[in-house]
Amino acid sequence: MPPKSASAKTGAADSVPRGTGESLLALKRRAGKINRQLAKAYPYAHAELDFRNPFELVVATVLSAQTTDVRVNQTTPALFARYPDARALAEANVAELETMIQSTGFFRAKSRSLISLATRIVDEYDGVVPGRLDDLVTLAGVGRKTANVVLGNAFGIPGITVDTHFIRLARRFGWTESKDPVQIESDVGALVAKAEWTMLSHRVVFHGRRVCHARKPACGACPVATLCPSYGEGETDPVKAKKLLKYELAPGNEELLARMLGDVSRAAEYRQEAQLLARQQSSGPTTGSAAGAGMGPAAPVSGRSTTRVADSL
Repeated sequence: MPPKSASAKTGAADSVPRGTGESLLALKRRAGKINRQLAKAYPYAHAELDFRNPFELVVATVLSAQTTDVRVNQTTPALFARYPDARALAEANVAELETMIQSTGFFRAKSRSLISLATRIVDEYDGVVPGRLDDLVTLAGVGRKTANVVLGNAFGIPGITVDTHFIRLARRFGWTESKDPVQIESDVGALVAKAEWTMLSHRVVFHGRRVCHARKPACGACPVATLCPSYGEGETDPVKAKKLLKYELAPGNEELLARMLGDVSRAAEYRQEAQLLARQQSSGPTTGSAAGAGMGPAAPVSGRSTTRVADSL
């Protein structure tokens, strides 16, 4: 959630930078239109880290630093089977924990953070992850971004998650001129209704990962192109732009996209199935299968090289 100084009631909304020359009212209206268009484009937008409770989400989010959500989701099933709660994690053997999370990178620092945050949760909060931002940010490895992820997705408390994708898109959309995450959180929070903050974060991040890339944004295939003051920074030719799309929007993944749109409630499951199948195919014959791994029937995957499929899903 934006810092207290971001509240529109305090007048902070009047200070939102407007480099586009728009009035504040026009900027709010355009932000609302972008949010609605992204909601139509990504009705399946969600937290891409797998979790079942606040403890699992805070651990997964700490692990996600400097790695992909896909990698974290590959790591956490075994991790949570071994350490199902804060008390178990607080007593973890450091060497064992490091081995279990090594694939996520920076595993020594992450191990220290996880044991420290688990210990604090046990000592200060009786083993229960706190549901207040001021408390969450006292945990090792947890900053405002992680705290807002946990609050919005595990507690249902609206929050804006300002990661690298959100920063890039908020600036391209003209919602802010700042590069400071806290200021961006404040600026965007003043433009969009509080009830929308969590889902807006998901939609913007989804869009940044799939279409509005850092180096080569696919402007010609963008669902909010007519609302974006930065249109033209990337490829504007529709045919060429479509080739830049990633994940389920990538050329060749039409069947996967159709399944995700056809049953939004199972969209994450379908994508995970496709990722698993792609990994199996890229690593050669295996004794298991997507169904055998507990993922259900495998999603159709295009005939492109399996390495590229794995990269794009």
